[in-house]
Amino acid sequence: MPEHADVVIAGARCAGSATAAALARRGVRVIAVDPARFPSTTVSTHLLFASGVAELARTGALERVEKIGAPKLSRAFVGGPGHAAAGGYTPIDGIDYGMCVRRTALDAALVDTARAAGAEVREGHRVVDLLWEGGRAVGVKVSERGGREYEIRANLVVGADGRRSTVARLVGAEQPRLSHANGRACYYAYYEDPREEWRTTAAMWLTGRELGNAFPCDGGLSMVLLMPPAERAADFRGDLEAEFTRTVGLVPGLAQRLEGCTRATKIVSSATHPSYFRTSAGPGWALVGDAGHFKDPVTAQGIRDAVKFGRLLGERVAGVVDDPAALDEATADWERSRDRQCLIMYHWTNLLGRGDGLAYVQIELLRGLTEGPQGVRRILEVYSRIRDPRETLAMGGMVKAVARALRGNPGARLSVLKATGEALREMAGHHDEAKRLLHPAL
Repeated sequence: MPEHADVVIAGARCAGSATAAALARRGVRVIAVDPARFPSTTVSTHLLFASGVAELARTGALERVEKIGAPKLSRAFVGGPGHAAAGGYTPIDGIDYGMCVRRTALDAALVDTARAAGAEVREGHRVVDLLWEGGRAVGVKVSERGGREYEIRANLVVGADGRRSTVARLVGAEQPRLSHANGRACYYAYYEDPREEWRTTAAMWLTGRELGNAFPCDGGLSMVLLMPPAERAADFRGDLEAEFTRTVGLVPGLAQRLEGCTRATKIVSSATHPSYFRTSAGPGWALVGDAGHFKDPVTAQGIRDAVKFGRLLGERVAGVVDDPAALDEATADWERSRDRQCLIMYHWTNLLGRGDGLAYVQIELLRGLTEGPQGVRRILEVYSRIRDPRETLAMGGMVKAVARALRGNPGARLSVLKATGEALREMAGHHDEAKRLLHPAL
């Protein structure tokens, strides 16, 4: 005989646990299943700006997360050829710092938060199919590690199972409504880091077309994240370790930052990770986190959005889980709200994620935007989602940045002009994309 729950969630990491916690606190019977056994890691760059830390607080997880021991990153540093700037955050709910917490401990803390709220989380259990009645999702089929299969019937099925979402595939939403190829690949490793003077600073360097980062995290380590142009993934396939070391050297500021540090882990890679919006609500189902929407990691928004919109989904549907029509209206309303809140950041992220000739323009934009005592703070307000990113792309500033990029990089002029033209055409098309995403019936 099948089990019964109000809501069943496929996936119990950031989005799944946040959804489960919000529902359980409101008296909803919720079961979350995940194939992992926690603590368990996953591929993730896991930097949180102040808004992301604030979302951990809102979902009730921050106290547990802070006990993990990651430093509070109260300052951010932006560097490039002949340029260096640093600054702090505008507080959000009293939080004026970011954090970089490895997913092994972060996800376990979120699972503990969901359980403490009253949710049931089953580890080593995977959703393999959905139950349907009259075109409506009414539950899931679950496979337990070891071979046992069983069913859970529920009023709402939530897919919180990542970019390769099984739930998205089973409801026919795997094909995105809007997508954009990544312009940069990702390679990261953790370093033993004795540099105490950097321990509270998240740092980024953009040199030519190369992008390098160093984020202090828990365990006395720092994450070193390289984001070379996507076409350079072929270089890393030849000799991953040698190319990683060589690329660090292509970013002089990062190389200097790592003096005295020692790599302590293997290198994790992701060469292909397109951004997208999927249809994320339908009869008896919804998709949260990366299952429904994913942005290039270059702006580090994924965990913040997973936790926030998982929590908001739980809060939105908790009072209507017994009314199918009201439930479907609530999930559709939640999806529209998510899309409105994420679309502008999605486009801004795609522009920053280009690894072509636009990188030279990005350097000049950063130089202009971070000048003055409050420059870095203004940029951090964009990353923390309290300043509209379009303010950073005003046409006057863009024209000046392109002109400086052309003067300073005579050997790359054709590349700069080509990439700038493509970016401007993309920006001109954003209005039509917004109409297609937010008003698909038009």
